Amino acid sequence: MQQTNRNKCIPTKQVPSSTHLPDVQYDDFAKIAKALGHPIRLRIISILKNTNGCICGKLVDQLPISQATVSQHLKVLKNAKIIRGSISGPSMCYCLEPKTLENFKQLFTII
Repeated sequence: MQQTNRNKCIPTKQVPSSTHLPDVQYDDFAKIAKALGHPIRLRIISILKNTNGCICGKLVDQLPISQATVSQHLKVLKNAKIIRGSISGPSMCYCLEPKTLENFKQLFTII
């Protein structure tokens, strides 16, 4: 029986072994990664990314879930500091927090 190279690992960019992050950065990375680990939250991020400025009630209209469930997902994203919200009249408006997303991308390249 001939063995294939299917399971062969592809080498990745080598990072010096002295590159270690403070524990708090690993904690932040894990918190963001966990928040991004749900398809609805990824859709929310995509909607916010493609919206000029903040978005309020229209977010619910673009998702196949109830207002209460949208609010739960927004809370997770806000707690992970992926989005921020501000009060606009009787409603909350949400937008992306670009600093958090940029930090996540930078950490991802190191880890």
